[in-house]
Formats: sequence, C-alpha cells, structure tokens
Amino acid sequence: MQKRLLALVLLFACTQINAQKKEWVSLFDGKTTSGWHTYGKDAVGEAWKVIDGTLMLDPSNKQGWQIKGGGDIVSNESYGDFHLQLEWKISQKGNSGVIFFVQDEPKKYNYIWYTGPEMQVLDNDGHADGKIVKHRAGNLYDLVAGVEGAVKPVGEWNLVDIINEKGTLTLKLNGVTTVTATLGDDAWKNLIKNSKFSKGESPDFGKVFTGHIGLQDHGDQVWYRNIRIQRL
Repeated sequence: MQKRLLALVLLFACTQINAQKKEWVSLFDGKTTSGWHTYGKDAVGEAWKVIDGTLMLDPSNKQGWQIKGGGDIVSNESYGDFHLQLEWKISQKGNSGVIFFVQDEPKKYNYIWYTGPEMQVLDNDGHADGKIVKHRAGNLYDLVAGVEGAVKPVGEWNLVDIINEKGTLTLKLNGVTTVTATLGDDAWKNLIKNSKFSKGESPDFGKVFTGHIGLQDHGDQVWYRNIRIQRL
C-alpha cells in the first residue's frame, strides 16, 4: 500500500513538473522592456519603445545601418527546447528578424546573428532582400527558403511560431509551416556550409542549440507584441 502511495505521489510530482515546463510565459508585458537587454549592455536602449502594448523600434535616429539607442535586443533568459510565439508588423521597405539560440557573448561576437539562426521579418515587396531566395519573410534566413504565400501585407500583423523540440526545428507564419529542419544532421551542416555563416566571423553558428531569443535592429521601424514562450 505504501509503495503504491509513493508511486502515485511521484507520478503526480512528475506531472506537475511537466505541466510547468509547458506553461506559457510572457516575454513582454506590454508596458515595459523588462526581461530584455540590448546585446552587450545591461538594459534596452531608448529607441526600443513600448507603445500601445507593442514593442516598437523607432528609426528616427539612424546610425549607419542600425539605430542610435537601438541595437539588437535579447531575452535575459536562455532556452533549449521551446515554443516561441509572437506577432510582428513591419514598416514599408522594412527589415528585421527573430533570432534564436543567441550566445550572449558580445566580446566574442559582434552581432547576435553571428551566433544563432534567424526567422526573417521583411517587407518582401519593398525591401531588396525580398528578391533574394532564402531572405524572404518566414524563411530561415540564408539557410532555407520557406513556403510562399503566408506573409501578410505591410502594416498588418503576422503570427510567428518557432518550435525547437528534440532536434526538430519548425517555423510557422500565420499558421502555415514555412520551414522544417533537423538540427545538427548532415543536411543541416551543408545548409550552413553553403551560406554566409560559413565565414570566419561565425565559427559557432548552428552548432549550439540553446540560447537567448533576439529581436533584430536592422535600421527600420518594426513592431512586436504578444511575445510568449513555453519550455518543452
């Protein structure tokens, strides 16, 4: 009887742990930039503004191809197997990206996209990258050309799901699966070998499958909202 009771207690405990792992956690409260910081800094720069429940990058003070007071921002916490969900809206001719497996080591890497893959955020019709295969919205940037037709027009919200579970990566845009890939297999290694990430500044790209979530400053206005994640 005692053994059976103990087994039931252990089963209940395991169930509770699994439930906690899969619980949705908000990464943006709609009011502050709490939980994020600019890559290489302690806090989020002033160009990232919280307006009407959205996290918006204000491009009014451009500095080169990025924005003064902007820069790429990363989540304070790191994730391995996860399901990330968010919405984005891009400006006309705009470019941004959702980057994951980010290694938060600015002394080693100049930019977060040297360290982790990116789901492209783009005005396909207005930005030059829209003419490049593997650089369009919903693509696994410079690695895999995604399924076409899922993205909504400029000014409309797009729903993203990025799922990494047991070595399988799935990207979804507005409910359409645009990309699937197996992390670390020979096909994955070939994707990297044939991409811009095979260069010397990205020696660890695509080799580490845990890290931070990043939102890219590419010098253009972009909005994000309803950012949440669950550990799998």
